[in-house]
Amino acid sequence: MTSFLKPENALKRAEELINVGQKQDALQTLHDLITSKRYRAWQKTLERIMFKYVELCVDMRKGRFAKDGLIQYRIICQQVNVSSLEEVIKHFMHLSTEKAEQARSQAQALEEALDVDDLEADKRPEDLMLSYVSGEKGKDRSDRELVTPWFKFLWETYRTVLEILRNNSKLEALYAMTAHRAFQFCKQYKRTTEFRRLCEIIRNHLANLNKYRDQRDRPDLSAPESLQLYLDTRVEQLKIATELELWQEAFRSVEDIHGLMCLVKKTPKPSLMVVYYVKLTEIFWISSSHLYHAYAWFRLFLLQKSFNKNLSQKDLQLIASSVVLAALSVPPHDRTHGASHLELEHEKERNLRMANLIGFNLESKPESREMLSRSSLLAELFILASIASLLYCIGYIDDVFWKLSGLWASKGVMSCVTQEVKDVYHLLEHEFHPSDLALKALPLITKISKLGGKLSTASSVPEVQLSQYVPSLERLATMRLLQQVSNVYQTIKIETLSGMIPFFDFSVVEKIAVDAVKQKFVSMKVDHMKNVVIFSKTSLESDGLRDHLANFAEQLNKARQMIYPPDRKPSKLGALLPTLTEVVAKEHKRLLARKSIIEKRKEEQERQLLEMEREEESKRLRLQKITEEAEQRRLATEYEQRKNQRILREIEEREIEEAQALLQEAEKRIKKKGKKPIIEGDKMTKQTLMELTLTEQLRERQEMEKKLQKLAKTMDYLERAKREEAAPLIEAAYQQRLVEERLLHEREQQQEVELSKQRHEGDLKEKERLARMIGNKEIYQVRVVSHRQAEFNRLRREREERISRILQSRKQEREKMRKLKYYLKLEEERQQKLREEEEARKREEAERRKKEEAERLAKLAEIAEKQRQRERELEEKERQRKEALLGRAVEPAPPARQSEPVTAPAAAAPNPGKYVPKFMRDRAERTGTAPPPETDRWGNSSSRPDGDRWRGDDRRSSYVSGGGSRSSSSWSRNPR
Repeated sequence: MTSFLKPENALKRAEELINVGQKQDALQTLHDLITSKRYRAWQKTLERIMFKYVELCVDMRKGRFAKDGLIQYRIICQQVNVSSLEEVIKHFMHLSTEKAEQARSQAQALEEALDVDDLEADKRPEDLMLSYVSGEKGKDRSDRELVTPWFKFLWETYRTVLEILRNNSKLEALYAMTAHRAFQFCKQYKRTTEFRRLCEIIRNHLANLNKYRDQRDRPDLSAPESLQLYLDTRVEQLKIATELELWQEAFRSVEDIHGLMCLVKKTPKPSLMVVYYVKLTEIFWISSSHLYHAYAWFRLFLLQKSFNKNLSQKDLQLIASSVVLAALSVPPHDRTHGASHLELEHEKERNLRMANLIGFNLESKPESREMLSRSSLLAELFILASIASLLYCIGYIDDVFWKLSGLWASKGVMSCVTQEVKDVYHLLEHEFHPSDLALKALPLITKISKLGGKLSTASSVPEVQLSQYVPSLERLATMRLLQQVSNVYQTIKIETLSGMIPFFDFSVVEKIAVDAVKQKFVSMKVDHMKNVVIFSKTSLESDGLRDHLANFAEQLNKARQMIYPPDRKPSKLGALLPTLTEVVAKEHKRLLARKSIIEKRKEEQERQLLEMEREEESKRLRLQKITEEAEQRRLATEYEQRKNQRILREIEEREIEEAQALLQEAEKRIKKKGKKPIIEGDKMTKQTLMELTLTEQLRERQEMEKKLQKLAKTMDYLERAKREEAAPLIEAAYQQRLVEERLLHEREQQQEVELSKQRHEGDLKEKERLARMIGNKEIYQVRVVSHRQAEFNRLRREREERISRILQSRKQEREKMRKLKYYLKLEEERQQKLREEEEARKREEAERRKKEEAERLAKLAEIAEKQRQRERELEEKERQRKEALLGRAVEPAPPARQSEPVTAPAAAAPNPGKYVPKFMRDRAERTGTAPPPETDRWGNSSSRPDGDRWRGDDRRSSYVSGGGSRSSSSWSRNPR
């Protein structure tokens, strides 16, 4: 095992080994690094190492190495950065799937390549013998060798990932995704054996999860997100099991889902429950459990009608019809009749178990002999209809009856079924037609067989086919006819009975009758010698006949009352009947209002509970996040400290070890030569030992070179002498070998000629013996060739027909696509034209606005220019006025101011703080007057701007007068 100071060094070493083709050594290097206890703190480099590690494992199909590495990496990053483990596992599954797909794409016969019963089983001995003995090198064997190993590795990848993630609460979503991908793998390639193992693995994971509840990172099934993930996984498992027709595994999946629901005491989403009941109906129908099948359909109908508000009337009608037909498909006789006590207890336990799976609570009647039965199901379906009929029979008026029936119809099943199903139900359950019951049921059953099909996307039920109930309805009609005939007839001919039943031959009818007699449903026997059927009930006091006569008398009484209606006396009931409708309507409205209030309260309560759960979950997540961040900071600090201490300690240990190793080598060399050590061991340093070692190695190298030169010269002399002595001996041996080989060749050639003559004579005799079978061989050859030619012609015709059908369908599809593309092109052109028109309109609008904006700006610019022109004119006038005032200021003062000391030479003196150009000074000297002061940019003669000019035009007069006085005073003060 190689030790590396840094993980980056191991990664570089592995890449170097891969470049030279040593992938096994590279894999072993990375495996030693990952499994080492030296690198237990997570860092980004380890993630890159794991990516390279899983790539090597996939390339070399090393599943065991991949599992060990992933387990060690899970230990490293479980508490620090679990998302890194998730990325590595996703990369691992992606690579495995990609390699398997590449192998599958390279194989041209996937069905033959995957024809293996068990992916985990090794090759059988007979397969190995056949591969060595047989010379077959065909495509099947190459596909098997190419594709099957990669699919084995992909299956092992799924198992490894599920085993690593089975008790990790932070990677529940990845666990569910891996399980779904494994299910899809089994579904796509029809891997039934692997699917059973996968279901057992997931089932064991859940069992261990419930068994060991004190684990640190175990998932919490009470959390809604975790429960939903586990339920989604089990529902997907149930779907794949039914698609693969693994009905036993599907039933176990149903039990798993029911166990999860019982474990957390929460009802899943209605969409999941719909899938649950749909698959239950399929399982019970395949297992011929018609009673449980009917109950599952009933629960599915209630669920769809309660929660699916977008369900269309047609879909609801098909589902309700399936409920009624499933109930009618249950055999009408009691199969537990005459059973032992043990069998009855077993049946009761089975009924209780199935009732829990279906969702019926039967704990209120544990002493009942029959918990789930056909009669109880029909009573639940049609109890309100019976009550309405009873009200009608005791004298209620028609409109009240119909309103009550309408009230019932809004909630019951019979209001949603088709008319054919209603007629079949009344015909087979309530009407008495012993002679033509089956003939009346035949057209109705024929119509029912044509109903069904795929439902809309609003329904979670994919498809409903009522034709599957046709055999059960025909069997029920046959049994009802036998029952009614037994109440009327004592003896009947077989031909007459066969004519009454158009569904089956009499042999099938006889089997049905045997089953009915066995279950004590009818009492009859068939006399084939007399060609008659004999019914055992001959007494006129039998229950069936007595009921029939009572019904007949009741119908006659109704007919007499309709012909001669009796005078009805007013009664209190008649007085109450007019207001009964209003009472019923008010009561109905009150119940609806109460129901809506209850539903709103339930919704409000559920919303409050959901908000509380969300708040608790958010608090828990915040605390968990704070704890994890503190833990990460602490671990990072400890990791840095340990890292620095470890580096210092390793450097010291390495220097000590190197010094000791050099000292030992030096002592060994000195002892071999018999010399005394120059320096004692405890006084030697690493530098001294290295210098001593280098000096010794240089001296030994020189001595060795001298010895090698001397030895080479000696070997050269010896080799030359040996070759000179061996040359004549080699030539003599060569000549002797030539003579011996020539004699041997002549002798072998003579033997080969004799053997050829003997073989030729034997072949002639064999030809004469086999010549009499040529005729039979030609006859057999002609027969085989003609048979193969006929088979070839048949296959060619079938292929041509199939190709013609495919071409026709493709032609129709191309025509359809061409029309669709043409329509889409027209639509796109129309849309493009509309867009262009809209863009043109927008451009015109923008140009118009731009033009208006330009005109507005031009007007504003013109107004501004006029304003500036007026201001310039005002400024010019002001400047001229100032110049005029300044010109008058330099003239002699008026007589009123003779007292002020103003002199003419002083007036000509310039302002000492103002610059006067030279030409103006010369001109002033010539004229004897003072030059005017230079006008600055503000139009003022002073050396600084006057801010009063900017305060408005209304103060200009005061500004000018004030400025003028100040200017004159300043000029008068200039001489001083």
